[in-house]
Amino acid sequence: MTQVGEGQGAGDSAPSLMTFGAPEVGEILAERYELAEHINDDSAGRQVWRGVDVVLRRPVAVILRYPGGDSATAMLQSAVTASRVVHPNLAGVYDAIDEGERAYVVREWVSGRSLREIVAEGVLDPAHAAGVAHAVAAALSAVHATSMVHGNVHPGTVMISDDGRVVLADGRSDVVDTQETDVRAVGGILYFALTGRWPYAEAPMLGATAGQGRAAVADAIRDGSGSAAAPRQVRAGIPSYLDELTTALLDPQAPQPTAEALAAELGSLDALAEEPEPEGGPLRFAAAVDDEPSALGQLGNRKLLLSIGGGVAAALIALLVGVTVLTPGDDPAPGPVAQTSAGTDPSETPGDSSPAQIVQIAIGANQVRVVDPPGGDRDELRDIEKVVDGDTDGGWFTHKYFSPKFGNVKAGMGIFIDLGEPRMVKSVTAELSAAGASAELYSGSINPPSTTAGDQELFQSYRKTPVGAYERHDGTTMTFSDFDPDQEYRYLLLWFTELPATSDGGFQVGVQEIIVRGQ
Repeated sequence: MTQVGEGQGAGDSAPSLMTFGAPEVGEILAERYELAEHINDDSAGRQVWRGVDVVLRRPVAVILRYPGGDSATAMLQSAVTASRVVHPNLAGVYDAIDEGERAYVVREWVSGRSLREIVAEGVLDPAHAAGVAHAVAAALSAVHATSMVHGNVHPGTVMISDDGRVVLADGRSDVVDTQETDVRAVGGILYFALTGRWPYAEAPMLGATAGQGRAAVADAIRDGSGSAAAPRQVRAGIPSYLDELTTALLDPQAPQPTAEALAAELGSLDALAEEPEPEGGPLRFAAAVDDEPSALGQLGNRKLLLSIGGGVAAALIALLVGVTVLTPGDDPAPGPVAQTSAGTDPSETPGDSSPAQIVQIAIGANQVRVVDPPGGDRDELRDIEKVVDGDTDGGWFTHKYFSPKFGNVKAGMGIFIDLGEPRMVKSVTAELSAAGASAELYSGSINPPSTTAGDQELFQSYRKTPVGAYERHDGTTMTFSDFDPDQEYRYLLLWFTELPATSDGGFQVGVQEIIVRGQ
């Protein structure tokens, strides 16, 4: 059981451990952390122990090196830096102590194995590999949001717990890595999980486990120029879109997405894995700064575009981060509006040839529901009927998250609206609890069941037909009015991608009322 990062590219002459004052089983450090079992010695000259926090009665991992002092400065600084970021896919850091003759870091104990150990028994299926990479990218997104760098992403620092949770451990601050090298390393994780080989020539050896000494990780198969063979050339059955994504991340000449954008794209692959494999040219990332809107639309503040080969736009649209950003049109002037049922239009009177009247379309409680695809716990479905009850004093609220991107555990969530029958729609207005939210409106033609799988199917289908979007809107009223006057709409999806801040440091949004106007 490996419980610490195992040293990326460490040389064969790893520093030897001193024996003076060596810790023993049963010893209690800092009058709190009891050493229970020596797990291994890592390639950076540190001992890794399983311990117990005798105060909180929870298992911990203790990473110890001696002497302490100056030789342990980098390790302790890295621990202090890592402790500032809390994320479900990051190993939590609890304590960092320098006693002079020895220093140690206490962190979360992950009951499981490293990705290196798991893949040694067999490569992962494509869906599982994408899921692991998604979790790593989400963890890096949280780290990068604080302007920090992890600097130690490789199969030895990616842990898979016994319950399937993916945890990235052992960040380092004493390296010259950048956020871009962190993102490129996710490509290495994908490649390794899919092929069992490590694509970066500078790190073919990754660490040690107890009693095994240095553990070799197979190098990638390379062509004459030294480039790693594409995953599909190494192993059959890898979907082309996953092969192309991995290859793009490994390409040193290709601009890289942010970790946040990559996490969103990898999350979308869960749905694509169930669809027929797309055909077409290779997928590449390209920065899109001040570009004219492409055929796939302008991405607003998200400066990431995917360049797509001919004929595959529809299949790969699910990989895009963001949607077309359209400037909302003018909303009808405020004032009383006529209200009609979803099946009756008061403008349709015999012999009346005047233009149809714009009215507020009545929507019942059974015509709205919450959409919460994979990543959510489906515990935010209550009170949705309050968004159409005509009362702005109450509403539906998300949970409170620790980051604006839904805690980086999911791409977003939304409200599905069924107008009852196809209608000409003029505008959709959402009254929100606070300013600062990012939201998108989509239309579609399917109405799958209200389940995790059904919500994922709905979201992946609807995101191909955007109506409009707001990025960090500075008001509490969002009005979407870029509807095609020659098209009828029945199903709409209001989708939130970013939450506004709350007064207590969290992030949450409430929808107090949704008003749809049309003919």
